[in-house]
Amino acid sequence: MTSILQNLSGPEDLAQLSIPQLQRLCGELRDEIISTVSATGGHLGANLGAVELTVALHHLFRSPRDKILWDVGHQAYGHKLLTGRRDRFHTLRQRDGVSGFPKRSESEHDTFGVGHASTSISAALGFAKARDLNGADNAVIAVIGDGALTGGLAFEGMNNAGQLQTDMIVVLNDNEMSISPNVGAIAKYLTRITSGQLYARFEGDMWRILGKLPKGRLAQKLAGRIKDGLKQIIVPTILFEELGFRYFGPIDGHDLPLLIKTLDSVRKFKGPVLVHTVTSKGKGYSFAEKEQARYHGVSKFDRKQGVQPSSGGTPSYTSVFGQTLVKAAAEDERIVAITAAMPEGTGLDLFRDAYPDRFFDVGIAEQHAVTFAGGLACEGIKPVVAVYSTFLQRAYDQLIHDIALQKLPVVFAVDRAGVVGEDGPTHHGVFDLSYLRLIPNLVVMSPKDENELRRMLVTALAYDDGPTAIRYPRGAGQGVAMPEKIEALRIGEAEVVARGDDICLLAVGSMVAPAVAAARLLVDSGIESTVVNMRFVKPLDEDVLRMAFSDHRLVVVIEENAQAGGLGGAVMEWAHRTLPAPLAPILSLGIADSFVEHATRDSLLTQLGLDTDEISKRIIEYMSSKGWVKAETAS
Repeated sequence: MTSILQNLSGPEDLAQLSIPQLQRLCGELRDEIISTVSATGGHLGANLGAVELTVALHHLFRSPRDKILWDVGHQAYGHKLLTGRRDRFHTLRQRDGVSGFPKRSESEHDTFGVGHASTSISAALGFAKARDLNGADNAVIAVIGDGALTGGLAFEGMNNAGQLQTDMIVVLNDNEMSISPNVGAIAKYLTRITSGQLYARFEGDMWRILGKLPKGRLAQKLAGRIKDGLKQIIVPTILFEELGFRYFGPIDGHDLPLLIKTLDSVRKFKGPVLVHTVTSKGKGYSFAEKEQARYHGVSKFDRKQGVQPSSGGTPSYTSVFGQTLVKAAAEDERIVAITAAMPEGTGLDLFRDAYPDRFFDVGIAEQHAVTFAGGLACEGIKPVVAVYSTFLQRAYDQLIHDIALQKLPVVFAVDRAGVVGEDGPTHHGVFDLSYLRLIPNLVVMSPKDENELRRMLVTALAYDDGPTAIRYPRGAGQGVAMPEKIEALRIGEAEVVARGDDICLLAVGSMVAPAVAAARLLVDSGIESTVVNMRFVKPLDEDVLRMAFSDHRLVVVIEENAQAGGLGGAVMEWAHRTLPAPLAPILSLGIADSFVEHATRDSLLTQLGLDTDEISKRIIEYMSSKGWVKAETAS
């Protein structure tokens, strides 16, 4: 049988397909997604669940003239396959390949770049008002789901959309994390009536007739109350209705004919409309349907066997953090844990299982998580907020205003710091040292290995003079020994791990190990290096810094963070403020002033000049330019 997907020239072709052909296409999309993700890794469950919705949207609307915005973007693989990227889809999340998220520079069909949650409604409203200002008549559709409606930004956008009353459609793709319950056949029946043209005409005609009667306004008001009251008994839509949206649903998001009929009807309505679809995460792949959380984001796997359990090996930083926090909580009942919809991703699932009454998942609401922690801290509780680096950016005002300004002892466990690989620029945690370092009263530290992470967590929990942040990378630790007793660190104390007379390498966190390895390579070029594990970016160990500048001809700062404002900037500021001229020169190795694209973590570190070979090469090149080593050594 001829493949429908392979013969599509673009999304406009879907308008000519029959319902049976569109249903076949859904099956082909699912097969392509499973085949590709099993080979490359990626977001599986949400993409499988959104297939029918994707097909229905592209069947009815003409992208890119009509604007389709995907919230978060981890449900947009089908969209990519339908919009001219099928031939390159096998490069998904690979270097120079198709991005795992919508990306404006990749396709004109990717209306708005995204990777974080809750942005679609606000952005869609901007597109809709721009359309109105430009005198155009295209449709604007925001697809939001998978918990993104828990984010405050989504409600801010809805509030403003309800006020402006411009034409736009919001599709709430509810993959069984329901905002309102699915009431089955009654809901489907009500949706069919209220989304039909006959009902819409009847409702409008009755409204006009009532307005012409004596005391017509009063009659309209009474009729409206009766209608809203009856509807609320069957489907609790009052939240959306009061925000100014016409609500339709919930409907079965895998019933393609119903989806098409509903969307075709509501696109004729004026003002903002919300269509509530209920879908199943992982639809069409039995493994993903049974274990929805596990198949949200996956590494490569055998599609016939599914994702296999880990065979052990070196524990990840995330799991070490989770285990250490559980142990600490056993000894101190004041410790609580907070996550923003990421219990498994941050290792807090262990804490949740051990201490459910002291665990708080606030949804995708990082701002609330931080301020909530502040309130807990004011009353003597010890809150630990575990969050990915890229998502902590969303709560920056709360970090400053609600926590640091008041010197509240909140612990921030900043996971996925540095480059994180295939998820790309929306998820790399390469700015946290910069945006955290400038906040007064905040202690900022980063461990060289998993045992030092344990020590830093114990240190942070014992620190009562203000907030602390511990940033650590994704993936496995260094495989070091972890003694039963966990010793706290002295705040601001660095560690000298190697001694040499020529240059001093000041490294932090994930860069300590490659710095030590680079120092060994430099010996072959006749360069002896002191290597310092800085541990603390704030406060700095000033005694170690004085040693670095006074005893060496070159100071090299190495960090997996943006150069602007990071450890290198801190060292330069301190040196120029504190030490007499002339200073030993400073070579800062970090991430230049640009966003880092998607690829494997190892290849990105090489590209950024932050693996062992590149670090030693850059140091030799710099020293050669100063005439300190022979030119042939640098080559």
